[in-house]
Amino acid sequence: MNVQGFHHVAIQARDIERVTAFYRDLLGFPELARHPRPDGTLRSIWVGVPGGGFLAIEASSGEPEGRPFRHEHPGLLLLAFRIARSERDSVVSELTQAGVTLEHQTKWTVYVRDPEGNRVALSHHPED
Repeated sequence: MNVQGFHHVAIQARDIERVTAFYRDLLGFPELARHPRPDGTLRSIWVGVPGGGFLAIEASSGEPEGRPFRHEHPGLLLLAFRIARSERDSVVSELTQAGVTLEHQTKWTVYVRDPEGNRVALSHHPED
């Protein structure tokens, strides 16, 4: 087997426009494509992830899970994105100004949720 790298991660969202705005407008991921269903309604929006690959935000009609940030359930726990150590203070400031709650912080990572509760980490590990 010759796996060549990261391609994409897909998450489901009830309000894909709102969730896309979080990744595109707040985190700065460029919108790559919109994919309609055969009936013309919006099925998916793809945003580019710096460093390669993309995040596919897929339309869903279900309710977001209401799990605590830390839990013992199997499955996808979070999406972790790299930030520069020198940018951490400005990242925290931008998140706070946008009304995003900081769920947890370590010396390397800031943890938040997107508008539908998907866990997101912004990390400069191992940079102190």
